Amino acid sequence: MKKMIQDKYLNARGGFAKIISISCAKCSKMILVYQKDGFGNLKRLYFDRILSPKNLTKLQKKDLKEVSALKCSNCEEIIGNPYIYEKEKRKAFRLYQDSITKRKLEI
Repeated sequence: MKKMIQDKYLNARGGFAKIISISCAKCSKMILVYQKDGFGNLKRLYFDRILSPKNLTKLQKKDLKEVSALKCSNCEEIIGNPYIYEKEKRKAFRLYQDSITKRKLEI
């Protein structure tokens, strides 16, 4: 498991972060491990905060047109769509409401 990512985005959100496991709400299959910075609801998944699996950690380097929708590998349910979060000019998946469940992981 990677260490917490310490950068300007973490500092902008009060320096608080947690590592969470993201699972499909439909079939409960784990999809990825993510660093959630700050407080509040999880509305998007920034590409640079995805910690595993390996095939998703390298999305930051790809052109957005090459990135397909985030799907559950088990049931093929679409979890979110790639886009640019304009406020910060960051690549992210916009999550569909109630498409995931999350659980805090201890590191």
